[in-house]
Amino acid sequence: MCSFTEAKCFFRSQILLAEKDIQTLPKRKFSCGERKKSRKPVIHRNLCGKIQIPALGLGTWSAKGGEVEAAIEAALEAGYRHIDTATAYENEKIIGEVLQRWLSSNKLKREDLFVVTKLPPYGNRPEGVNKYLRRSLRNLQLDYVDLYLVHVPFAFKDIEEGGSYPHTADGSIDLDMTTDHVAVWKAMEEALSAGLTRAIGVSNYSVSQIERILANCTVPPQNLQIELHAYFQQNHLVNYCNKNNIQVTAYSPLGSPGLSKLYTKENGPQTSLLENSTVKALAKKYGKSPAQVLLRHLIQKGLIVIPKSVTPKRIKENFDVFDFELDEEDMEKMNSLDQGCVARILNFRNFFKGVEKHPEFSME
Repeated sequence: MCSFTEAKCFFRSQILLAEKDIQTLPKRKFSCGERKKSRKPVIHRNLCGKIQIPALGLGTWSAKGGEVEAAIEAALEAGYRHIDTATAYENEKIIGEVLQRWLSSNKLKREDLFVVTKLPPYGNRPEGVNKYLRRSLRNLQLDYVDLYLVHVPFAFKDIEEGGSYPHTADGSIDLDMTTDHVAVWKAMEEALSAGLTRAIGVSNYSVSQIERILANCTVPPQNLQIELHAYFQQNHLVNYCNKNNIQVTAYSPLGSPGLSKLYTKENGPQTSLLENSTVKALAKKYGKSPAQVLLRHLIQKGLIVIPKSVTPKRIKENFDVFDFELDEEDMEKMNSLDQGCVARILNFRNFFKGVEKHPEFSME
């Protein structure tokens, strides 16, 4: 547990490290994310100044079955140690099987890994935290996770294990309108105290929602996970988190090329980030791929990135971003690509009919 004063001190030291792009950290008895015999040093971030999280991890949203199994194997072979999943992704069991193979064969020690999972929207109530976190631990075959996040600020009615999302007769998502962020956060703090997770945070929350937690918490959120990419840089939210010692993880850091069909005249730029002329020109300049330039840009801004891929070649390529650095002029070029909220890709309205009726629904 850290106080706000301690957190601010740690944050100042963290910024100095980030500015100097320090890529190696002293060995710790209980450190996570460090790779044995790594040929390329990996940048880490501090959670509350004492827990190290690799600045690059593997996202696994929408990856299931043999696809996610092969992806995790390829990622671990490539050097990834930060794995991001969620109860809602329905792939924790398979991920757990792969991790257990690596652990039982002594390829890795538990402390080498940094595993993130999330409280699902149908468990977003105080009693759901312990229930769903323990279920995740069983599925992942772990005694603890390294970071547990509240996946979304809104809540659905609960479901039976293995069941589908709850819906009303007209096909709308069946909402639980009683969401209490402060009460849920107290349960998150209890999970932390119980040793079920090493750190806690939130995902897809707005500034006002985070402020409510900060005003009523013992342990402040240590991480915020949000959609963030060069077209949608969320500078206001990132700056707020920086001031409050909350590390930011960017999901969809490549602009979710698999969801490019969601780009319309009313919803963001027509050109995908991987085809953007500025990105392609910088890729040519540095001898890197467009994806590597996009990831390096966010890493140099002090963010954590979790690109999702199930292609072994791309998984390996995405990890190869620690041997070059964008110069100041090129960072400004990348920063100028920001289009604001119009470039948001993952609008929950597109996935859950009627979710905007929930009092905590926000697309800030």
